[in-house]
Amino acid sequence: MEQKTQNTALLIMDMQAGIIGMLPDAKSLTQNVAEAIAHARTKKIPVIFVTIGFREGAPEISMNNKSFAASKARFGTVDIAQFMKIPNDIAPQPGEVTVVKRRVSAFTGSDLEVILRAFGTQHIILTGIATSGVVLSTLREAADKDYRITVLADCCADGDEEVHRVLTTKVFPRQAEVIRLEEWQQL
Repeated sequence: MEQKTQNTALLIMDMQAGIIGMLPDAKSLTQNVAEAIAHARTKKIPVIFVTIGFREGAPEISMNNKSFAASKARFGTVDIAQFMKIPNDIAPQPGEVTVVKRRVSAFTGSDLEVILRAFGTQHIILTGIATSGVVLSTLREAADKDYRITVLADCCADGDEEVHRVLTTKVFPRQAEVIRLEEWQQL
């Protein structure tokens, strides 16, 4: 069993108040993610939290970036600390790393890769919101960086359930193992 968890890290991506609040029913997702975190901690697998965040006024957002530019005004009026807050039931424990990113991928504008290298990580397990956003972008970049990747399908969510289904059943399996939380807990 130890061999399967060695050099592995669990990534909890964009599971923060400002993003969870955009999902109509996030309760089952946060429950599944809480179970995944508990399982990882039991197996001594590092849990790394990835959040998206900007400085006051969001100077990191270029008006050339179509997806972020539309939200720049909103980020200028929102309480960034509250937006980035991770709910208590899935919050990091003392000593667990939180990485702040500036774009969709968990790698872009963050020190995630430095942290993964320091931990000796070769295998990442992905969870988060949105399947078509941070999960897709991180998976693609991680594959290009030669990480072994697992996606916990029921620990990811998207505003469009059909997009989630297509990604987890047709697109992701080309570059990652896609399993359910229960399967991972039995490995």
